[in-house]
Amino acid sequence: MMQQRQNQTKYILLIFLAVCFLATGGIFVKLSSLPPINTGFYRVLFSIPILLPLSNKQLKKLTRRQVLTMFAAGVFLALDLTFWNISFHYTTVANANLLANLTPFTVIPVSYFLFKEKINKNFILGASITLLGVCLLMSSKISINLSSLSIKGDLLSLITSFFYAGFILTVYRLRDTVSSNVIMLVSSVGSLATLAIAIFITEGFYFPKSMSDLCPLIGLALISQILGQGLLSFCLGKVNATISSIITLSQPVIAALYSLIIFHENLTTFECFAILITLIGVYLAKSQSNAVWARLKLTKKRAKNNV
Repeated sequence: MMQQRQNQTKYILLIFLAVCFLATGGIFVKLSSLPPINTGFYRVLFSIPILLPLSNKQLKKLTRRQVLTMFAAGVFLALDLTFWNISFHYTTVANANLLANLTPFTVIPVSYFLFKEKINKNFILGASITLLGVCLLMSSKISINLSSLSIKGDLLSLITSFFYAGFILTVYRLRDTVSSNVIMLVSSVGSLATLAIAIFITEGFYFPKSMSDLCPLIGLALISQILGQGLLSFCLGKVNATISSIITLSQPVIAALYSLIIFHENLTTFECFAILITLIGVYLAKSQSNAVWARLKLTKKRAKNNV
């Protein structure tokens, strides 16, 4: 049986922090001189030496079912990385970021029907406002190109969202019984196996030969994989999958702020307004989740008092 998440504000903020780390992924992928699938392979590979000491003692306690489920989570993440990294070579960064983060369209219905998460009109309103804000923010950057290559890139980005949703939902279920460190370590094995097969079939193996080759890969491993995915995996044991997916939808907002800070790109008044709309939407969705939890606690308390 699924454990009820309390959706405490501190964990909501931690998911925002995780999204901040995850939003650096596109920057490092663009900087990498290696082919896209190889880049994803080293992102996962370089994270293992750090994860292993944190998880070694807990590995013996795992059941076969838990190991297989974590392996499946790794396969989902590997396919997410593969399709997302490749999409950057065919479509714009804005298109790839927007389409790849449409995970709520998969996570929300699955969580409702499979995990029995409570969803009411206020949550749908908050989620809709968040999506509207993101679309407005990206409207000036999204490229509508009907060329075959651009459509291919957009399609790859959209497929990415389904695989990432699969990763989120699988980790969400695992977090009832397994720590996030162990999930990240064991799922990495599934990711590496999947990425290695994809590399063997398509690109062939490439090896980083200089510091300029290594630095983006190390950045991906430390910031995007360990801090980003690791922190998100931890929070999936504390926050509902539905609200988690809505917060990850704000990743293009963070990317826009990075552009302002790192590349000194100007944010227009319209873009600032879009960011505000997005944050209001997340707040409304988060507030609804807290209200549902409060009502559930009250119901349980009354039932206990009536016994």
